[in-house]
Amino acid sequence: MISFALDVEDLADTRFAVSPLQETVFSLRVLHSPGLFALHLPWRRSVLGRLGALDTGLLMSLVARRLTLPDFLTPRPAGFAPAFEEELAQVRGTPPDLVRRDLLATHAPDPLPEALRDAAAQDDASAVRLRDTVCELLRGYWEIAVRPWWPQIRLVVEADMTYRARQLAMGGTRLLFADMHPNLRWHDGVLYIDKMISRHHAAASGRGLLLLPSVFAHKPAPPVSPQAPPSLVYPSRGVGTLWASAPTTGTRDLVSLIGAPRTKLLTLLEEPLPTVELARRLRVTPSAVSQHLRVLHATGLVTRARHGRQVLYRRSPLGDQLTGDAPQR
Repeated sequence: MISFALDVEDLADTRFAVSPLQETVFSLRVLHSPGLFALHLPWRRSVLGRLGALDTGLLMSLVARRLTLPDFLTPRPAGFAPAFEEELAQVRGTPPDLVRRDLLATHAPDPLPEALRDAAAQDDASAVRLRDTVCELLRGYWEIAVRPWWPQIRLVVEADMTYRARQLAMGGTRLLFADMHPNLRWHDGVLYIDKMISRHHAAASGRGLLLLPSVFAHKPAPPVSPQAPPSLVYPSRGVGTLWASAPTTGTRDLVSLIGAPRTKLLTLLEEPLPTVELARRLRVTPSAVSQHLRVLHATGLVTRARHGRQVLYRRSPLGDQLTGDAPQR
């Protein structure tokens, strides 16, 4: 078990962030152990045929047998949504002693894979060489495997943040963590993370807590090192529809009447959904969705209601009739 003690100031400094580098590094585990990531198999199949001459062997050696990853590859984001290159520059500045420490801690008690052994020796040049080589591989891997899907991934994690912010507003810290994952438990100012390989207790001591929703995380993942500032990668909501195709349009007559984009929206709105989730599923911008929703609402095809900080949209009875989903009498 790993636990973080958070006082009032730490709770006040708790924040969310989006990290493209983190998602890139965490996605390596899907390639490494596909049996644990069934939802991502469509993504994995599409990526494997595109990696080509990229040295995936070295990248795979970074993932330990127990799926832990070196902390230095996922530095704490300084802002809300840093660029990939900005984060990679942080990794390039990692001192060689931290590279060695994190590699050994990640794979312990197992020996390091052969590809990483030279870097573990007391030779700064070897550690720096490995660090820089890994950075170049991650840049190439990001371009092929993650960047093409980054807009959809970012919409998923930002939708999760919106939901968490509503939970915090409605029920405080306890509700924030209540349904984040079964392995998380909040009690008396301490966040407990169960079923961890490591065993340590860390006091935030004014550093706050950083929360990072991830589409590639299958369970909560705090830093391996107890010296690292408190942060928590956790599985994002909404991953189940991430790799699904956009919904097909409705009948030809309905498309002719209101257009394909609005037909797709009506098809989705059999359940209440916010703008950001609709945008994610349709793989368009929230502003584009908002324009269509205004028209659909003005013509009585959708209804809307405020829920916390979000506005939820749903098909009206008239919208049900147009899509052929009117209740049978």
